Amino acid sequence: MKPVETDIMISGGGIAGLTAACTLGAAGFDVICVDPAPPVTEESDARADIRTTAFLQPARRLLEQAGLWERLAPHAAPLRIMRIIDAGGAVAVARDTHDFDAADISDAPFGWNLPNWLLRREMLARIDELANVTFLPGVATGHVTTRESEARIRLSDGKMVSCRLLLAADGRNSPVRAQAGIGVRTWRYGQKALVFSVTHPLAHDNVSTEIHRSGGPFTLVPLPDLDDGRHRSAVVWMERGPRAQELASMPVAQFEKLLDERSTLLLGPLKLTGRRALWPIISQVATRLVAQRIALMAEAAHVVPPIGAQGLNMSLADLRVLVDLASARPDDLGSPAMLRRYGRMRWPEIRARVTGIDLLNRASMAENPMLRDLRRAGLKTLHDVAPLRKTLMKAGLGAG
Repeated sequence: MKPVETDIMISGGGIAGLTAACTLGAAGFDVICVDPAPPVTEESDARADIRTTAFLQPARRLLEQAGLWERLAPHAAPLRIMRIIDAGGAVAVARDTHDFDAADISDAPFGWNLPNWLLRREMLARIDELANVTFLPGVATGHVTTRESEARIRLSDGKMVSCRLLLAADGRNSPVRAQAGIGVRTWRYGQKALVFSVTHPLAHDNVSTEIHRSGGPFTLVPLPDLDDGRHRSAVVWMERGPRAQELASMPVAQFEKLLDERSTLLLGPLKLTGRRALWPIISQVATRLVAQRIALMAEAAHVVPPIGAQGLNMSLADLRVLVDLASARPDDLGSPAMLRRYGRMRWPEIRARVTGIDLLNRASMAENPMLRDLRRAGLKTLHDVAPLRKTLMKAGLGAG
């Protein structure tokens, strides 16, 4: 069977893979993107991904390049302030509150938060506009063979694809990574993230809030108000595994009572909207980012706990480098020289961020009163020293 030829094949049609398809397609490359799971684009569907994604400032330029920003902006909740609360005392009350205001370093918000199911909907609509991009839902990446000039991929539907670059955006258990013989280093915390959304009587005022106690941070991330005017936020509640399982199956009234306690009633009584979902928490980094005609990005390359909106924004940093390299020298797409440059440019930052977020997560889990007090003192220092605070904010955005 003669293979279908394309410039780039993307294995994985999650948020990162679809963004890559739109961006590389808009840059003029022929792209095929495959994913074994048909995308769910309605919030009411029981299979919908109810998580949200906060795109930080540097992501906006990439989304504009991809032709996505105009579609996404009307649905996005700006994140103007990042608020960190220490509630690690004997009772769950705010001991210290520290605001990191985007206005200190920029005229723009830190970022913009959107539901994942909606992102898929808008990204697929954009792909429909791009004649050089093909998305194949319900189709998995099968056997991969690489040679000096191409990668050949047999798909689960029996078709064969030939490409100059195979981009692995197929998740933390990446089949492409495994076939390329690339290993991973994994850190496990015994944690899970419970994700859901809530309504509340007080406006969030575009403030994203992390409340630290033990077990992991409890994060309230702004969403646009509902049509009936109710204020709404997405929640990521990180806890040790058994406790997270217990919370996920708890009756709603009992769960909401614990929500009020864990949130310190910051936005008033919280009311659960929709279902709850659990996600395992790990840190993971691939031992290398490239193989012959293959580049890893997103969770195929690195996984971090959901702290500071770093996960997908690290993935988009991968994509920015790939797009810049590919666009600068299109004839060099997928060559050993291009892939070496990609690895050199991304590896130091990936390693530093995975290590830093691992340390932050371990600090947020602290149960020992002495460790909690050390965390409290460290946070106060980071906030109160203005040059340090601004440097930290820029670094969090990937701008410093």
